[in-house]
Amino acid sequence: MDNKNQEQEFDLDEILNEFHELADGDTEEAGIPAAEMGMELKEELDELDQLLEELPDIGEVTLPTAPAAEEEAPVQTPDAAEAAPSPEGAPMDTVSMVEIIKQITADDGEPDSETEATEAEAEPVGEAGAEGEVSGDATIRIDEMDSLPGGETAEAAEPEGAPEEEAPAPEPIVFSPHARLRELKKKLVAGPEKRYYELSEVGVGKLQAAILVNILITLLCSGVAVLYTMDLIPENRLRFVIFSQVLAMLISALLGCHLMLDSLGELLKGKFTINTLLTVSFIACCVDAVFCLRDLRVPCCAAFSLEMTLALWGRCQRRSTEMAQMDTLRKAVRLNSVVKEPDFFEGKPGILRGEGQVEDFMDTYNLPSGPEKVQSGYAFFSLLACIGIAALAAALHGPSLAVQVFSTSLLAAVPASAFITVSRPMAVLERRLHMVGTVLCGWQGVKALGGKAAFPLSDEDLFPQGSTKLNGVKFYGDRDPDDVVSYTTSLICAAGGGLVPVFRQMLNSRNGMEHPVENFQNYGSGGIGGEVCGEPVLLGSLNFLQDMGVEIPEGTMVNQAVYASIDGQLCAVFAISYAKMRSSAAGLVTLCSHRKLTPVLTGGDFMLTESLLRGKFGVNTRRIAFPDQDTRRELAARQPSPEAPALALATREDLVSYAYAVSGARSLRTATNLGVAIHLIAGILGLVIMAVLAYLGSAELLTPTHVLLYQLVWMIPGLLVTEWTRTV
Repeated sequence: MDNKNQEQEFDLDEILNEFHELADGDTEEAGIPAAEMGMELKEELDELDQLLEELPDIGEVTLPTAPAAEEEAPVQTPDAAEAAPSPEGAPMDTVSMVEIIKQITADDGEPDSETEATEAEAEPVGEAGAEGEVSGDATIRIDEMDSLPGGETAEAAEPEGAPEEEAPAPEPIVFSPHARLRELKKKLVAGPEKRYYELSEVGVGKLQAAILVNILITLLCSGVAVLYTMDLIPENRLRFVIFSQVLAMLISALLGCHLMLDSLGELLKGKFTINTLLTVSFIACCVDAVFCLRDLRVPCCAAFSLEMTLALWGRCQRRSTEMAQMDTLRKAVRLNSVVKEPDFFEGKPGILRGEGQVEDFMDTYNLPSGPEKVQSGYAFFSLLACIGIAALAAALHGPSLAVQVFSTSLLAAVPASAFITVSRPMAVLERRLHMVGTVLCGWQGVKALGGKAAFPLSDEDLFPQGSTKLNGVKFYGDRDPDDVVSYTTSLICAAGGGLVPVFRQMLNSRNGMEHPVENFQNYGSGGIGGEVCGEPVLLGSLNFLQDMGVEIPEGTMVNQAVYASIDGQLCAVFAISYAKMRSSAAGLVTLCSHRKLTPVLTGGDFMLTESLLRGKFGVNTRRIAFPDQDTRRELAARQPSPEAPALALATREDLVSYAYAVSGARSLRTATNLGVAIHLIAGILGLVIMAVLAYLGSAELLTPTHVLLYQLVWMIPGLLVTEWTRTV
């Protein structure tokens, strides 16, 4: 018989007769004496007879077979297992007929929902003959208890007016840290890690070699320009010197050809950058070299090589910065975002921490910044201005001077340090951020992290887990020390903060228990109070208990300790050690050094007073806000909005990671904006000077030495400004 596709029908009377025949004589035919069947089977048959008389007439019961692939482990009742063991190799559920008839009698033909759920899991295993007879040594195995005669199910037999059962609610999705980590790693591998290895294959070695060669070319060209200005070059060697200068300029351009080709590609996309202006300067210098050979004058190759050197340096810094950012992210096991929420504390926006995504960085880090856009706009404006100045010179003094003025104006309009104004501050800052596992989410993050803001500080920020320890305890009075520890721990747990795990560990070591606290109050001066088991309890510093009128014995002066008073009597002194962590100290000092940034204490540790923070970290606590306890709870419970954009991502939980992100973004914005402003002033001043010289026709002042000197003079403030981010 095929158990997978066929169903067998058995009449209940035939099943019972089969059991009677098995008990009377069939067992002997099978080689099993009837006496060995045991009293359990006879009692079961008698019970079946009694139940049969009470059983209503339900006709035939259909026992459908189930596919073998869906078989489950057998679940046998003790009675059925003792009465008739299952055949070997039958892995299906075995149910006693006594239980079946009991359920049918109890239900009176109406299925029970709980029984349906249990019986739906049962599957038939016993085999029957073609005519519906059951073998003598087999027990009846069923699949669904809600089957009715004729193959109709209980669900189909329900009256039409019966209400339908509601579908079970879906089980809640359980948060799995391992699944979350796998998802994060998958995104990191597809994004930052892939990009990191792409950049690693390219590397910065070739760029560094090109920079070194360009530095040598700049030095040689500068030496020749100085000799030419001092009239130390013989006239018969002048043409050779011009050829060597032009050759050096061509080598310098060859080393940076990829940079110029990229700028031309951006030009085709409608983007005019400072590198595009450098490409135009190279073309103008090449045209001017032709006139230099005719007029026997040295071209401004030294200034061009200097600009090319710094342009390559800027590209090298960008690549190194991107590699460091990708390296920071690819090693992450968690990502926390830094967001800004409006109206957090006293009307100031708050810098909160939330859950970060990889896309928050990958979609923003490569977007052009505001200073870059300003720089690109100025580059296009300066090109038009140089063309106008050259046209003026051509109209007044001829084409030779016009070409010389045009090439010189392009070099004077953009000082060499302008090529690293944006890249170098970020490269300097990234070295600091890489050490603390933080990245900024593009210029939008840098811009949004500026201005006035409040930075919430929790107890774990100042003293991470493990930095607060119990150094010892001394008990006073006649109270049981276990009760003192229990009362103290109960009050500290009601207050919350970093002392909770310390005191709970001490309470568990004494097998004590916590009690509910009534009338809890935080006095805001290093102490708390409340009623525990109907008795007033005060906890706090030495000065707090003295101010509350508690008598303190002599010789109990402890710098960092929790004094416990029960019913006005000193009961214990708990010596507490707050270890100073370097990450917390660096983060707090960084936050307190910015005037527009207000650290706000939101923790519940009553021992973290101004004097403790001042003595432990050496910061000016007047910059730190200490709100009341209700305000602290409200601020600590506030969560960032899901729609708030991520401004930075941190891969660590240290305070310094978030503090450096905020302070670094402010320093970066200041350095970049100030650097662009300085170079705009220098460029505009250079254009004005060139316009005056073009009008006067003073070609003798347009020497390569003067142009190089102008570049070097403006490099001093340009490089100094880029160092601003080193002080984060």
